[in-house]
Amino acid sequence: MDVSDLAQALAHLAPRLGGTLHGEPRRLSGGASQETWAFEVEAGGAVRPLILRKRPDGMSADPERTAGLAAEATLIRLAGAQGAPVPGVPHVCTPEDGLGEAYVMDRVEGETLGRRIVRDAAFAAVRPGLARRCGEVLAAIHAAPLADLPALPRSGPLEELDKYETIYRGSGAERPIFELAFKRLRKAAPPPTEPALAHGDFRNGNLMIHPEHGLTAVLDWELAHVGDPAADLGWLCVNSWRFGGDQPVGGFGSYADLLAGYKAAGGCPIPLD
Repeated sequence: MDVSDLAQALAHLAPRLGGTLHGEPRRLSGGASQETWAFEVEAGGAVRPLILRKRPDGMSADPERTAGLAAEATLIRLAGAQGAPVPGVPHVCTPEDGLGEAYVMDRVEGETLGRRIVRDAAFAAVRPGLARRCGEVLAAIHAAPLADLPALPRSGPLEELDKYETIYRGSGAERPIFELAFKRLRKAAPPPTEPALAHGDFRNGNLMIHPEHGLTAVLDWELAHVGDPAADLGWLCVNSWRFGGDQPVGGFGSYADLLAGYKAAGGCPIPLD
C-alpha cells in the first residue's frame, strides 16, 4: 500500500474517529516488524494526533509467537484499565476499512531511543525514578485478569529453554559455551509459578519516556503471552537494553528500585536471583 492509498483509506476512516483527515500520513522509522504511521484528524479546529500500527501487506502473523494486532489492541486497553500507562486505542480496523490488519492509537509525547534516555541531560531529572516506576507498571500489567485476555501464546521458563535449544540443535552448530549454558539454565530453571499476562518485550526502547513526566506509555505488545511474570523484569535488565548505561535496569536504575516498585504496587514476591 503506497502513501496515496493509505491516505485515501484514512480519509474514509476519519469520520469514525470524529473528524476529517488533516494533512498526509507519515511513515515513522520505529518498529522492526510492523508499520507505524503518524496522522492527524481535525474536528472543530482541533487536531488530534494519532498513530496507525499496521502489519505490512502480505505478512502473516505466527500465532505461536505473536498475539496479532487485534489482540494487541485488546491487551493495551486491558493494561490501561489496570492503571498501566498506555496509549488510548480508539479503533481496531476491520476489513471494510481497507487498511489490513491494523489499529489506531493516540500519539503520546516522549522519547523511545534508549541511548538518549540513558545519556541525554534532558532526562536527568526523571532517570532516578524510572526503575521503580517500571516495577509499578509491570505489577499493573501482571494483574490483568487472565479470564479477560484474548487467545495468547503460553510459555514458561522450561518451554522457552526447549524452544531455543531446539533451534540451536537444528542449526548444526556445536559451541561449548551454548552446551554449558543450556545445562546451567536447565539446572537453574525456577519452579512453576502462577502465570500472568507478560508483555514479552518490556525494555528500554519500547517505553515512551518524557523528560518531565517520566514513563508515559508502554509500546510494542506483539510478543505478549501468558507466562512467568519474572521474565518481564529480567528482560528489562538484559545488557543489550542498557544502551551503554552503567545501571543494570534499562541502563537507568537499580535492581532494588525495580523490585521495590513491583512489590509496592502489588506484584508477587520475586527474589533477585
